[in-house]
Amino acid sequence: MYFDDVEVGQAVPEVRKGPMTVAHIMRWSASMENWHRIHYDRAYAVEHDKLPDVVVNGSWKQHVLMQLVKEWVGLGGWAWKVGFQYRDMDLPGDLITAWGKVTKTYEKGGLGYVELEIGLRNSRGIESTRGTAVVILPRRGGAKVPYPFPVD
Repeated sequence: MYFDDVEVGQAVPEVRKGPMTVAHIMRWSASMENWHRIHYDRAYAVEHDKLPDVVVNGSWKQHVLMQLVKEWVGLGGWAWKVGFQYRDMDLPGDLITAWGKVTKTYEKGGLGYVELEIGLRNSRGIESTRGTAVVILPRRGGAKVPYPFPVD
């Protein structure tokens, strides 16, 4: 991917996951050593924490957003800044779609900077997570994006 090929308003190819199951959620919890019962014990989640069901882990949602951004920029780009807010819960049975859209482009130091709106939307029509990202892309025929990318 080259900066020269990016336009404001362009959609980032979606990443789709699910339908989510308690097994998916529990496996992620185990891998992260997050043993909070709201991620695997339905009775506890509903009766004790008054949640609608067990809930998808925030760290998993972060991972999916990073997957979206990293797959889009490819090996030649750099996911420089990513921020987001968890706005609602994702639950077992949800199909989760990560989406993104280019909101701004500019050049600095011979490299292309691309600002994105990003988010997660579930099959119940809820946008559970929303955020922004800044990625760095090379110009066609220009220098490679340095690794590690220097901090301003």
